[in-house]
Amino acid sequence: AAPCSADNITVVAAAEGGTVSINCSYDARQWWRGKRWCRQREPGGCRPVLSVPPAWLPFPRSSSGSTSLRDDPRAGLLTVTVRQLRREDAGLYRCQSDFLGDTRSLRDVRLEVLAADPVTHEPEEPRAVQSISRSPPDVDFTVFYVLAGFLVAKFAVAVLVCAVAHSRRSREREQKAGLGEQQVLPFPGHDGISLSWESSA
Repeated sequence: AAPCSADNITVVAAAEGGTVSINCSYDARQWWRGKRWCRQREPGGCRPVLSVPPAWLPFPRSSSGSTSLRDDPRAGLLTVTVRQLRREDAGLYRCQSDFLGDTRSLRDVRLEVLAADPVTHEPEEPRAVQSISRSPPDVDFTVFYVLAGFLVAKFAVAVLVCAVAHSRRSREREQKAGLGEQQVLPFPGHDGISLSWESSA
């Protein structure tokens, strides 16, 4: 919204479909007076749109449709909020305070509703085409390499252990085979006949 002041009239411009807030200040010492937001239709006449009761009643806020009022008696401020602006909302409005028929003008406001800017969207390529044309994302192989190295090292250790165990078993078998062989010890005999002693472990 872009407010400006001219001829004691505050001009507020906002785009169609938007939201605008207008502040109407008053003497905080007159907090007990009721507040009103009205639309001026003819000179001297103002048709009420929305009003809030005096601050001494427990209803400091009021709303109707897209318009809402909030009264802050300590700050002496009446806030008018209009949401979802339409072209027909444009016109001349007034903030008023009222007590027992004594009506006082707080601010005259001219609300201008601007045409919403058309939003242009660029045509999007089909997702399938985008996925085909895109290069594959870079993959971090650090974890893969670490796991592969760990598995290779583990396999190498297992092979080494098996080789050592096989070597020990071969030696033990050779030692047992050597002790189990029959040993022939020659003894000199009589008449050219040799005697032998066989032992077996």
